[in-house]
Amino acid sequence: MSQPSPTFLIGNIPVYGDVLLAPMDGYSDWPFRSLCRSLGSAMSYTEFVKSEDIVHLFRRVRAKMTYEESERPVTIQIYGDNPDVMLEAALIVQDLGPDIIDINMGCPAKTVVHRGCGVGLMRTPEKIGQIFAKLTARLRIPVTGKMRLGWDDCISYREVAHIVEDNGAGLIAVHGRTKNQGYSGQANWDAIAEIKAMVKIPVIGNGDVKLVADIQRIKDHTGCDAVMIGRGAIANPWIFSRIDRENVSTKQVGEAMRQHLEKNVAFYGEEDGERLFRKHAMHYLGLHSLDREARKNILRKRPPGEYMDILHAIEAQMQTAAQV
Repeated sequence: MSQPSPTFLIGNIPVYGDVLLAPMDGYSDWPFRSLCRSLGSAMSYTEFVKSEDIVHLFRRVRAKMTYEESERPVTIQIYGDNPDVMLEAALIVQDLGPDIIDINMGCPAKTVVHRGCGVGLMRTPEKIGQIFAKLTARLRIPVTGKMRLGWDDCISYREVAHIVEDNGAGLIAVHGRTKNQGYSGQANWDAIAEIKAMVKIPVIGNGDVKLVADIQRIKDHTGCDAVMIGRGAIANPWIFSRIDRENVSTKQVGEAMRQHLEKNVAFYGEEDGERLFRKHAMHYLGLHSLDREARKNILRKRPPGEYMDILHAIEAQMQTAAQV
C-alpha cells in the first residue's frame, strides 16, 4: 500500500493531518500533549521555554522539552528577545532531536511581554528578522513562528509575516487576536486569510475553534493549511478525533482520565502528578452534573494512590446517571 501524501510540509518535514494542539503554558506538557497526539493531533508543540533558561538553567527546564518518538513531528517552542541568546538556546535545543524549533511571538502574559518577548516582539519587527535570520542560517532543522496580529496600537502582522518568511521560516501559525484582546472577543479570521494570501509557506490558523464544525469553517474562511486548537481542546481532547464533547461517552471520559493521570504520575511523580491533574479532572467532568461534594473530592488533597479510587467512584456515578 502506498504512503499517503502529507497534508503539508514544514521545510522537509511531512505533516499528516490538519488539526493540532496549540502550545499552552501549563497545559501542553508531555502527559496532555501525548494524549492529544494519540487522539489525532497531527504534531506536537511543547510548552514554551525561555531562551535564557535553556542556556543558563538547562537542567531546571529540561523536562519541559521531553517528548516521545510517537509524537513526531515534534516542535520545541522557545521565547526570548535577544537574537544571540535565542541562537545559543536553539543550538542546544537542536541537540535534543526535535523536528522543528518554533519562536513564540504570541504570548500576551505580562511577565513575558514586559521583557519584549512573546507578542512583545511584534513591536520590534527588525529584531524578529534578526532572530529568524540567525537561526535559519545555523540550524539543521526548520524554524517556525507563532504570532498574534500585534497590539491594538501596533497592528504589525503583515510586516511580521513577510519578515518571517523572508528570513527563512518554514511555517507561520497565527492566533487571530491582538495582545490587548488576550483571549477575549472574536478571533479575526479575515486577518489569517490575508496572511495566507501573502505568503508561500504554510499557515496554521488559530482562534475560536471550539467545535468540530469550526475546523472546516476556519479552513474554508482562511485557506489555512491546518488548524491549531488551544482552549477548545482542554475539556475536549477528542476534538482531534473529530468528536464534539457532547458526543463523548462516559466510558471514553473515564479512559482518558485514567490514561492522563497515569501519564502525570509517571512524569511528575505520584504526589505532584495527582496535584497537577486536578485542574484537568475538573475540565473533563465539567459538563457533567456533579454535586458539590463530588467536586470537592476532585480538588481535595489526598494521600498518594487514593486519587485514582476517587476517579473510579466518580466515573461509576457518571455511568449510573447516564443510564437513568
